[in-house]
Amino acid sequence: MEYTPEQIEQGKHLFSGECNFIAGSTALSNLPISSLPEIAFAGASNVGKSSIVNALTSRRTLARTSSNPGHTKQLNFFKLREDMVLVDLPGYGYARAAKTSIAEWTGFTKDYLKGRPNLKRICLLIDSRRDLKPGDVEIMNLMDEVAVIYQVVLTKIDKVKKDDVERIISAIKTSAKKHTAMHPEIIATSSREGYGIEDLRAELAMLK
Repeated sequence: MEYTPEQIEQGKHLFSGECNFIAGSTALSNLPISSLPEIAFAGASNVGKSSIVNALTSRRTLARTSSNPGHTKQLNFFKLREDMVLVDLPGYGYARAAKTSIAEWTGFTKDYLKGRPNLKRICLLIDSRRDLKPGDVEIMNLMDEVAVIYQVVLTKIDKVKKDDVERIISAIKTSAKKHTAMHPEIIATSSREGYGIEDLRAELAMLK
């Protein structure tokens, strides 16, 4: 999709505003109460969710990044201006964490997805180097089931060849026919190089 200069500017304006951490939740009972539209970021533990949040907001340490996959074990909420809330979801598919812990935070995340009326979209991050994994497909099936619109965002495209990016986009679009809640647009990004960040800002700004 080609975004207009006006849409790019709206995205830039939204994400250049004040953005602050407001809550970290580990249970439905302590989710922050908010009527603002929420955008959540989901993906495997090492896909780069925190890096994307930081790149969108032009901050280095807003969302914590770690060399240890599975670092985020709670839902982290960030208020963007007075217009939107960004939610960094726990990563999935991390085998080194205790199995009971994985079940707890995975179950909590699923409950959040099912019961958050102001959740406008999930950005499902897929590592462009690894294609779709079983964990990705499982989450896609869940979001289809609960009818939460999700949009695939490829990460780390600076680390792969252009032909490989085009191949994975084509493969995901083919699989989209099986997934009723998937947004048709796939955005390819690199948080390190900044590629695709303007487009993602523009897309998300239209949801406020």
